[in-house]
Amino acid sequence: LPRIRDFRGLSPKQFDGSGNYTFGLTEQVVFPEIEQDKVDRVRGMDITIVTTAKNDNEGRALLKALGFPFKD
Repeated sequence: LPRIRDFRGLSPKQFDGSGNYTFGLTEQVVFPEIEQDKVDRVRGMDITIVTTAKNDNEGRALLKALGFPFKD
């Protein structure tokens, strides 16, 4: 995620109430495995991280411990 231009961290407001987190990417080229010169058009995607947390606070603590860069 830090490869995204102007990246300032993930919003802590995207939890669903059950500890799961969803965020969107506007370009697939943030992944180093994708060769930019072979991309025919820019595609975005939504990503949902499903956890076993019982609430958003537990989910946030888990993802922070895994290194997810949340905004303060």
